[in-house]
Amino acid sequence: MTVAIEMGHTTAGAPAALDLEELLATRLLVQGNSGSGKSHLLRRLLEQSAPWVQQTIIDPEGDFVSLGDRFGHLVIDAEEHTERGLQSAGERARIHRVSTVLNLEGLDAENQMRRAAAFLGGLFEVARDHWYPMLVVVDEAQLFAPAVAGEVSDEARKLSLGAMTNLMCRGRKRGLAGIIATQRLAKLAKNVAAEASNFLMGRTFLDIDMARAADLLGMERRQAEAFRDLERGQFMALGPALSRRPLGLRIGPTDTSPRNGTPRLMPLPEAALEDARAIILAAPPPETVRPQRRSSPDLLDQLMAAKSAALEIRPEPVEPPISAEDLAERRERVDRVLRAVLAQPDAGFRVIGVLYQEFVVRCRIEGLASVVPDLPEFRRMLTRARAGLGSDMAGDDAWQDVSVRASLLPEDMQGVFMMIARAAKEGWPCPSDAAIARAYGSHSLRRARRLLTYIEEQGLIVCQLDGLGRRIVTLVELAWATAPGDPNAEEAERGSLAL
Repeated sequence: MTVAIEMGHTTAGAPAALDLEELLATRLLVQGNSGSGKSHLLRRLLEQSAPWVQQTIIDPEGDFVSLGDRFGHLVIDAEEHTERGLQSAGERARIHRVSTVLNLEGLDAENQMRRAAAFLGGLFEVARDHWYPMLVVVDEAQLFAPAVAGEVSDEARKLSLGAMTNLMCRGRKRGLAGIIATQRLAKLAKNVAAEASNFLMGRTFLDIDMARAADLLGMERRQAEAFRDLERGQFMALGPALSRRPLGLRIGPTDTSPRNGTPRLMPLPEAALEDARAIILAAPPPETVRPQRRSSPDLLDQLMAAKSAALEIRPEPVEPPISAEDLAERRERVDRVLRAVLAQPDAGFRVIGVLYQEFVVRCRIEGLASVVPDLPEFRRMLTRARAGLGSDMAGDDAWQDVSVRASLLPEDMQGVFMMIARAAKEGWPCPSDAAIARAYGSHSLRRARRLLTYIEEQGLIVCQLDGLGRRIVTLVELAWATAPGDPNAEEAERGSLAL
């Protein structure tokens, strides 16, 4: 069944239809200067296709959050969540087929790139069973796939550009149909723009952008001047989902509107000059110390905090003071509970919030409520456990040095580093990609290899391959080295979960 979306009318007055199934297979590029109606076009496309296909919008300015009220999109404020939390949110959105708007408003350019890359990575890395068709709209795509390096760090640019390249180059087989919109084609990475087969080109004025638009539409260079004459909401269309020949069309109306509408002229206030001087040049108010904003918890951490509060409504009985021997014995029992939680087959791939919930419940059943660690301490325990460290090794002087080095990495990577350090200290074979992925909480072997590359770039390890293709990892300055290990081997029994 062909699903035709009415985008508006052609210049001849006929309905302008877009073939949705063809769009899912061929992707779309939209260009238009500010004020050309580019965002209005995306809104029309999203509204018309909402009943037919799952959607997600990467929204740097918060223009599309109003879709949530009218069409039920889940609005995710990226500022309130970590990169790891957003990656998990992207995976769950695909699994449960929930349309979303990732609102990046309020973040600086680098954090917008990092969080968008994390969310897109979650969409892309989901298991094959959940490769449902999905429209992925990226507004202001030149921010996330810049043609040249800007003021952001190289790492953030590589992450964002890699995610955008995956979306446009490899997303089709995973059901992801990229729709990217940009103000300037010249600022958009060519390998990202080149993967689109459908084009909607709006008003633009710079020669370089007009020339690229004409080339993409198969028009002669002398016809490129026509892009200067387009009105707001008018676009030239070409592509298998739109038209086999360049076609002028005008976008139709939308049911929703952005939070910030088009600026309108309004009269200035009638204030005397004396009043204005008194108001503008008045003494500033006394400075107040603004409380620092607390970092927001992970997506599931918020739920866990609420559930933990509910469990604690009933007060625990007051226990008498316990001796140091009893406290040590109870902590050993806590360690056994942690081992039991991690012994479950899927424990390596469950988020920390869920693991912590089960850990707390098991501790209460064992009568250990008074020594249950809080969530930050549980994270540290989990890192040591996945690295195969017991409490005796964690207190060793050499491992104190390893812990200091691990602290230089993001929290979710520290367990991987410590697991490799454990293998190097004991002379065990280098962990396989499968073991590293499991310690990180992922099924992706490619992500495991990226982790090793990142840790090596931080100057903490050196990776080498011997003549048989086996991997050897050496810890910088400590001179610990793993035995050669097959990167493609299945995870060994003596794994990262033994305490």
